[in-house]
Amino acid sequence: KQWYQRRVRGGDERWVKLVLKSIADVGLVGYPNAGKSSLLGMVSKATPKIGSYPFTTLKPTVGEVVNADHSRRVAIADIPGLIEGAHENRGLGHVFLLHIERTRVLLFVLDVQGFQLHHNLPHRTPFETFGYLCRELELYMPGLTKRPIVVAMNKMDTEGADDEFSIF
Repeated sequence: KQWYQRRVRGGDERWVKLVLKSIADVGLVGYPNAGKSSLLGMVSKATPKIGSYPFTTLKPTVGEVVNADHSRRVAIADIPGLIEGAHENRGLGHVFLLHIERTRVLLFVLDVQGFQLHHNLPHRTPFETFGYLCRELELYMPGLTKRPIVVAMNKMDTEGADDEFSIF
């Protein structure tokens, strides 16, 4: 093949910023250390980084779940943990929230024992955690929580889990 180059006069030159967003059927939503990465690793062949400290996940990981006869595939995105104020771009809020925008179903992963980001901050029950996460999503993009929502309660093997779950 021979390639030709032609000079074009009078064209426009522009710098364009493109934003690439993860696209998945399901987005795992939760606070740091809720077990989102562990869940993704258990249901798919994805190998997300898993640690016992907050903010292990710094970029989304996408795994694929395939049913037994391989007729259906579902992409699941492990979104890094959100914090209060993410809608105001606190932490890496907008970077993480951009990925949630491009999912069809929101799967909230909640720690049955609740959540406390720092010892100086209040401890939240699973119900309060769910409310705060929904609030962050709505403040970022009104209508985001109108998408189908599934709630997965994690760490059910811990002491008092049944009591906490019954309150939710």
